[in-house]
Amino acid sequence: MTMNGVPLTEEERRSVVQGPGDVEWKYEMRRECQEILPGLLLGPFAASKSLETLNALGVTHIVCIRDAKEAFSVRPRYPDHFKYMVLDVEDNEEQNLIRLFPGAKKFIDDAISDKGRVLVHCNGGISLSPAFVVMFVMQHYQLSWEDALHMVQNRRYCISPNGGFLTQIKEYEAIYKASLAVQLFPPVQRSISRRKREEEEDDDMEIRDEDRKRPLVKNDTQETDPNAMET
Repeated sequence: MTMNGVPLTEEERRSVVQGPGDVEWKYEMRRECQEILPGLLLGPFAASKSLETLNALGVTHIVCIRDAKEAFSVRPRYPDHFKYMVLDVEDNEEQNLIRLFPGAKKFIDDAISDKGRVLVHCNGGISLSPAFVVMFVMQHYQLSWEDALHMVQNRRYCISPNGGFLTQIKEYEAIYKASLAVQLFPPVQRSISRRKREEEEDDDMEIRDEDRKRPLVKNDTQETDPNAMET
C-alpha cells in the first residue's frame, strides 16, 4: 500500500479512485459504515452504536463529529473500549472545517500507524464526516479534490458534502500542496542557500569594516624626489 506522502502512479491513482467495482449499493447501506482506505472507515452515528459490530470490524479509534445541538444523543458510547476524538461543529456552510482538520488528521494518522482502525462518523454520515475523510484521503494519496471526492463516493455512494464544505475541500487542495512543496524542498539546497546568505552577509560586514577604517579626508602630503631640481 502506498504510504502517506508518496505520490501514486497513474495506474494506482485510477485503481484507488475507482474502488471496488463489484459492490452493489443498497439504500440500507447508508446506515452502515464503509472502509475508505485500509484502517479508515466512514459512516453514520448508527454504525457506532453496536459494540458487537465495532469489535467485529476491528475498530480501535472513533472520531465523533457532531453538531453541538446533537451532543445529548451523538456521543461516545463505549469510552472504555475505544479511543475517541470528539469534534463539536455546526453542520452548516459557514462552519470552518479546515481549522479543525489538522487535529483530526493527526488522530487518524497515529491510529493507523499503531495498526489501529478508525471509524469517522457524524449523525448521518452524509455531509460533515465525509468532508473530513475527503480531505484526509486527498492528502494521504496526493489527489486532486475531484479524485478524492470520487474515491470516497465510490465506496460510500450516499455522501454529499454541502456547498460550504465542498468549497473548503477545494481550498484544502492548494493548502496541502503548498505544505508538501515546502517539505519536498531539498534540505541540502536549503543549507546551501542559508550558507550562501551567511557568506554574503559576512562579505558585506567586511566591506563595511574596511569603509570604517579608511580615512574620510585624503592626505594631500606628497613625497618629493630628492633628485628633482628646485625652482
